[in-house]
Amino acid sequence: MYQMNEELNPNAESPEVAPDRAIADELKKKNMLQTLQSLGQTNVPQLESNIFCLQIIGQIEGHMVMSPQNKTTKYEHVIPQIVAAEQNPKIEGVVLILNTVGGDVEAGLAIAEMIATMSKPTVSIVLGGGHSIGVPIAVSTCTSFIAESATMTIHPVRLTGLVIGVPQTFEYLERMQDRVIHFISSHSRVTEEKLRDLMFRTGELARDIGTNVVAKDAVEMGLIDKVGGISSALQELDRLIQEKKESISSDSMDYLTI
Repeated sequence: MYQMNEELNPNAESPEVAPDRAIADELKKKNMLQTLQSLGQTNVPQLESNIFCLQIIGQIEGHMVMSPQNKTTKYEHVIPQIVAAEQNPKIEGVVLILNTVGGDVEAGLAIAEMIATMSKPTVSIVLGGGHSIGVPIAVSTCTSFIAESATMTIHPVRLTGLVIGVPQTFEYLERMQDRVIHFISSHSRVTEEKLRDLMFRTGELARDIGTNVVAKDAVEMGLIDKVGGISSALQELDRLIQEKKESISSDSMDYLTI
């Protein structure tokens, strides 16, 4: 009887295929549900791109685990992504999206150093805010952008938890602060003196010392390169990628000539 039906309907599925299709449909539904829970949408735009997008969102989580109520970026998740982007030959550039309140100083500096030492062109955009230790990350790229409505807060390094009131504690804080200031000044056009002035300024922040810098002022003082959004950042990244390709091509021609 089965053979007769198969002959009458050659497109009919065999009994072995049906379970496999059911499993595939179930996996598809499960993946769609996971995408909906993670990103709030069922269909994620798929595009083969030569640009890798890295997000630093919320609080930068370092050696201490934050509470579940905090939106965090874990540095142990970010660093492997940077390594993968550096090693992947299909990735030609990295765009860094920042909207962070800051966080762990050493974790933030680790991320900033990783980005600054990449061989591929990098561009950063500060959206909303790039506060505290987010400042070194923002300036670690080849070119930095800040949205017109975004701000950056510069303030001294703080310690949480038990603090022993001895001179060594304050020396440790000062040395850590020097590391942050030196990194920012060496990867931007702002001077160390200007940074210290902004960091220890009183009267601007209600419950802290420091300065809240708006987009235009950040560019004028040399902290950030340009005011702009995603289109400006991607155009700049494309330009940097093209420059690198031309430089490699020129070096190859010189080698052949020699």
